[in-house]
Amino acid sequence: MKAVRFHEYGGIDVLRVEEVERPVPGPGQVLVEVRAAGIQPGETHIREGGLHRRWPATFPSGQGTDLAGVVVELGPEVRGFAVGDEVLGFTHDRASHAEFVAVDDVRLTPRPEGLSWDVAGSLQVAGATAWACVFAVDPGPSDTVVVSGAAGGVGSLAVQLARRRGATVIGLASEPNHAWLKEHGVIPVEYGDGVAERIREASGGTLDAFIDTFGTGYVDLAVELGVRPRRINTIRDWGTAAKVGAQTAGESTAACAAVLGELARLAARGELDVTIARVYPLDQVQDAFRELERRHTHGKIVLRP
Repeated sequence: MKAVRFHEYGGIDVLRVEEVERPVPGPGQVLVEVRAAGIQPGETHIREGGLHRRWPATFPSGQGTDLAGVVVELGPEVRGFAVGDEVLGFTHDRASHAEFVAVDDVRLTPRPEGLSWDVAGSLQVAGATAWACVFAVDPGPSDTVVVSGAAGGVGSLAVQLARRRGATVIGLASEPNHAWLKEHGVIPVEYGDGVAERIREASGGTLDAFIDTFGTGYVDLAVELGVRPRRINTIRDWGTAAKVGAQTAGESTAACAAVLGELARLAARGELDVTIARVYPLDQVQDAFRELERRHTHGKIVLRP
């Protein structure tokens, strides 16, 4: 089968699509023929070596967590799935950017009717991360919460999940994304110089929670704006979070089939808007990451094997 591999840390040019052995599902695993697999900013940081201490790579390394596809083979002791089932799920083996992947059955959920392959295959990391962020800061109907990177893969879901709880949500994003935020009941605010004053004006001076999906000073900004550290959550700025006592809940906090299944049902019913920015064939993985790393994409970028 074909799969994405890199043999050393480096830039986009180290990514290759290679012929590798097709995996054999072990006990409690199924083999999924992948129809769609999302890509993540975290995969860039891993590939570049920036997260070596936290998540070291073993070479040659694959990549990819999100996936959706069709079950084509069962390992021993599999429960709840059969050959031919359409599923979505995740692997923590850096393996979903491939034509086939062996997945633990507990990390899969059925694909709901009406959910596109592209959305199904890009939902886990962004969706579980957004779910964890919102759960961590626990916004309610009387709260105002700020979300940085509000139009990105995680941020665009976090603002919707916070709105579902009845909170007033302020989304930090560039001006071209403001119309989308307004359509989803979010108050848009331009990031950059002067953002603190713009947030104060948009919020009327009262802020209860802050979700940082971008990093680069937003935890300090939240503290400056008077948000209590226990109601600040960041998925990027772990060092500052440790200094001030903010939370760092992320994908691993909510990585389970139950959460993924609920997100999938919301998306299938049209109650959660999962925007697909662009779809690339697997052999154009380098182009996909070039677009991702410009950091101006609204929504998810997906690979199709």
